[in-house]
Amino acid sequence: MEMKKRISLELRNRSPVEVAELVVDNCRSSDGEVEGLTEDFKELEFLSMVNVGLTSLAKLPSLPKLRKLELSDNNICGALETLCEKCPNLTYLNLSGNKIKELSNVEALQNLKSLRSLDLFNCDITTLEEYRESVLELLPQVTFLDGFDQEDNEAPDSEADEEDEDEEGEDAPTGDFDHEDEEEDEEGSEGGEVGLSFLMKKGLQDEEDEDDYAEEEEEEEQAGVQGEKRKRDDEDEDDEDDEDDD
Repeated sequence: MEMKKRISLELRNRSPVEVAELVVDNCRSSDGEVEGLTEDFKELEFLSMVNVGLTSLAKLPSLPKLRKLELSDNNICGALETLCEKCPNLTYLNLSGNKIKELSNVEALQNLKSLRSLDLFNCDITTLEEYRESVLELLPQVTFLDGFDQEDNEAPDSEADEEDEDEEGEDAPTGDFDHEDEEEDEEGSEGGEVGLSFLMKKGLQDEEDEDDYAEEEEEEEQAGVQGEKRKRDDEDEDDEDDEDDD
């Protein structure tokens, strides 16, 4: 599919000014130039043109808000000064898999003052001696080259980091909330102590009641035995008196 037609389809009934992201990977540029992209895309922040047969960026329109540009697997060999003129606020640029061979090819990127991440992987320039040191010295504003900084730390996924920060901001409790929780925990622990003391006291009281009840039963049994004994003694005395009368 031609690039111009692909861009028209990607609009999906929107006007160019409403588009912030545009991906036209694997379509075809008929003459190696950017086609169908106009300055009406002035709100565009992310543009991906991977493997579309580009040899030149001369017809790239002015995109002042563009921050991320994917141009991997094309046939671009130089003339990168166009990027500085048309996309001055780029922070991320992927030129991997292109025909860039010399340091002079990327020298023009010095004017991209906001550029933080540059990818030249699988370009001939990477075979130069001290390639990384030379490019980072030439472009001091670049922090990550081919995905790693000077200490070999991998570049973070900026989109994932932003999402994590948003989630933390939404889920993180406030200081007042934590304080209230602590107060509730303290009250709960005090209440637990009171409840425990109450149960212990109640248990002791139950034991005392059981002891009192046992003593009363024992006294009643003893009283019953003594009463029975007295009854038997009285009956024995009556029998003796009857015998005397006889």
